[in-house]
Amino acid sequence: MSISGDDDAARRAGAILSIDLGAIAANWRGLRDAGRATGRPVDCAAVLKADAYGTGAVVVGARLAAEGCRHFFVAHIDEGIALRRVLPEPPIYVLNGLLPGTEPDFVEHRLVPVLNHLAQLNTWRAAAQRFNRALDAVVHLDTGLHRLGFSAEDAQVLINERGRLRGLRLALIMSHLVASEDTSNPVNGEQLSRFRTFVRAMPGAPTSLANSSGIFLGPDFHFDMLRPGAALYGINPLPGQPNPMLPVVTLHAHILQVRRIDAFQTVGYGGAWRSARPSRIATIALGYADGYFRNLVNRTQVHLAGRAVPVIGRISMDLVTIDVTDVPEADCQPGALVEVLGPHLTPDDLADHARTNAYEIMTALGRRYHRAYVDGYAGGPSDDAGEAA
Repeated sequence: MSISGDDDAARRAGAILSIDLGAIAANWRGLRDAGRATGRPVDCAAVLKADAYGTGAVVVGARLAAEGCRHFFVAHIDEGIALRRVLPEPPIYVLNGLLPGTEPDFVEHRLVPVLNHLAQLNTWRAAAQRFNRALDAVVHLDTGLHRLGFSAEDAQVLINERGRLRGLRLALIMSHLVASEDTSNPVNGEQLSRFRTFVRAMPGAPTSLANSSGIFLGPDFHFDMLRPGAALYGINPLPGQPNPMLPVVTLHAHILQVRRIDAFQTVGYGGAWRSARPSRIATIALGYADGYFRNLVNRTQVHLAGRAVPVIGRISMDLVTIDVTDVPEADCQPGALVEVLGPHLTPDDLADHARTNAYEIMTALGRRYHRAYVDGYAGGPSDDAGEAA
């Protein structure tokens, strides 16, 4: 990777995060097409919560709207307000629902709350009366995750008393899968059955069940709208199988210094690594303040000049040390770029090393990185782009 000399921000940056918008768009198209495989019309939304999994919700949202995406999900109302500035028309759904007193904000910015219990429904209906207009709403049914959503008891109340929706437009009925990445888990079928039962009792509204992995459970799970998040950003929706998604992010960090040490010397805080031979140690410009987890100590590698290079010693707030003894000196001078994430080590790979999942790796990506957007897989917007809201 090279940096243009006239790109001052990139030249000054300790690390550069490259985000391929074309790959995100291609991943969205692939997921959309999977939903359309049976010939039935199915919408494909985009989940942009947590700043589009660390890739930049405003930029990604605009790119996907140009691609033809017409529905967007965020977690918090402020995420929706920021997104509304660049997406003036399409529905933006707020998964965490209504916090007390936020109804005017939802109305002002034309955001749609995902209602998670009867009290939120009552509050939103009262807002419709207060503002003297019909307001869109999403009903979230808890089919087994036991996190957010209408309980079975609340759902039955709504079935029996449809009048509770008076003044609201039911824009969507949704639920969330517990273990969709495990295709053999019987809980998937159990949730599908519960969701179908509720949908049959509440006819007339669009429906949505499948998240990223849920799309790969097959057409029975697709309903009217797919809600991919992680898969858009290159995270493997099929753990243990080849990743069907295109990679989206690469991360490179600059070498700040290279030093020689004798055998049996320690490196970093606490002396967590000791050299077994005379060694050359490079220090690179990222750390746990940038989302590079402290528990990666002595458990992962980066790549330099085509070689896997071990990360050694404790991860510091701003610095990481690597053993470059086996790398030619000409390839590891101060200023050289080291691949931290990319073709040789994906977010899923790094997550395995950190004993977490790629969602946490992606959403932890630091704000100090210089962000470079490219469109490597674009090929131009799809045929649906002209219909984008």
